[in-house]
Amino acid sequence: QVQLVESGGGLVQAGGSLRLSCAASGRTFSSYAMGWFRQAPGKEREFVAAINWTGGRSYYADSVKGRFTISRDNAKNTVYLQMNTLKPEDTAVYYCAADRIIATSHQGYHYWGQGTQVTVSS
Repeated sequence: QVQLVESGGGLVQAGGSLRLSCAASGRTFSSYAMGWFRQAPGKEREFVAAINWTGGRSYYADSVKGRFTISRDNAKNTVYLQMNTLKPEDTAVYYCAADRIIATSHQGYHYWGQGTQVTVSS
């Protein structure tokens, strides 16, 4: 069982930065792949980034490549999403997710956090 709690969301102007954190409970965090997804009003949940259990492999959606960076600190049971050069279209609720195998589809993740709101003003 893994419980996830996101933090770090907020309101930022276009071009600004935010760092999201996702704290995980449980002793086996380091064995889980982690993903970040987002969902804007009226839209489906979409993949943002994912990282494998060692942190040595990561994937990004084309829309965030070069602007967002996913990382993890297994000693702190935390995964991060550094978001730079934010755009209004990045506005969404951001969710972190965990499962044994890295995936880019939300269907590949069994455990989910409650989400944190990110709003980018123009």
